[in-house]
Amino acid sequence: MQLRLRRERPEDATTIYALTEAAFAGLPFSDGVEPRVIDALRAAGALTLSLVATDANEIAGHVAFSPVAINGRPSDWYGLGPVAVWPHRQRNGIGQALIREGLWRLQSMGAGGCVLLGAPAYYARFGFERDPRLHHAGGPAWAFQCLTLNGPRPVGEVSFHPAFDAP
Repeated sequence: MQLRLRRERPEDATTIYALTEAAFAGLPFSDGVEPRVIDALRAAGALTLSLVATDANEIAGHVAFSPVAINGRPSDWYGLGPVAVWPHRQRNGIGQALIREGLWRLQSMGAGGCVLLGAPAYYARFGFERDPRLHHAGGPAWAFQCLTLNGPRPVGEVSFHPAFDAP
């Protein structure tokens, strides 16, 4: 496997949609909106960082990072997700590579940090942790995690981009 990571290109959108749809199909925590969320983020110009992993010039995985608000105000923090890998390619480190690269790029851009809703056992390997001082009203509290990249960690209520409410 010769994995290469790069920014999303306009011609990648259809494959990213199909990949995300396949990766989340049938998962108990998914209602199938993830591909539409990415499209809505893209349409709103809110895909701050959208990376694909390619192998032999075929897209194998994708990760999205978008701005979040803290206490109702814009911030230098971002939300991670969705992250997706074709089902037959999962458990080969592709998702981890995308997340690590994305976090490195966010840190290099001067981002304050990153938040997500996800499995603590998986995301702890990247340094994400639960901090009740930084919280999100939607989703289970145990799944909301944060990672400080630069500067102090803020305190308050985090709101993901409105695209996450896409139908």
